[in-house]
Amino acid sequence: MNRVDNYLRDARVRVALPWIPSGSRVLDIGCFDGRLFERLGPRLEFGLGVDTAIEAPVSAERYELVPGAFPQVPDSGGAFDVVTFLAVLEHVPSDELTNWVQVCRGLLVPGGRVVATVPSPAVDRILDVAIKLRLMDGMEADQHHGVDPAEILDAFRNGGFDVVTSQRFQVGLNNLFVLRSPDVTADESLVETAATT
Repeated sequence: MNRVDNYLRDARVRVALPWIPSGSRVLDIGCFDGRLFERLGPRLEFGLGVDTAIEAPVSAERYELVPGAFPQVPDSGGAFDVVTFLAVLEHVPSDELTNWVQVCRGLLVPGGRVVATVPSPAVDRILDVAIKLRLMDGMEADQHHGVDPAEILDAFRNGGFDVVTSQRFQVGLNNLFVLRSPDVTADESLVETAATT
């Protein structure tokens, strides 16, 4: 990653930080080097970072970084208060998004949060130019598929999540979504549905 990549990554982390309550267990998908956990510092109870770019597990005082790809997540001894996807969901094919949402429900405590940043579709064109001019390395930019951020919001709403906030940042080129999982787990919801029919 070069300076521009680092700047953009740090901007996403800054926007996400206020939405992660102190004392949280956090699962960061696409964690790269664990910058989110470093910035959370003592506010973090425990963090598990998962990224395909990690070659070997890394252990720090409050967090672990492991190689892997969502939706497969190693057991970490309990549910998470927050799952973060910073510049990740735009890489997920539309037909897999519903499964990702359901996996999130299963990983979160009741009422837990998903904190996600998703670029606007115009960013794909900007990335192409910036990469050609060698201003950015464009990590996995070729995997973007022009997703409409509204499609991601709809997938989480359809999966039972409430939208806490949906806002733009970086002059409208990026979106922050904070989504709250139902107050019951997916399994409990199925039991309740079965009991009422």
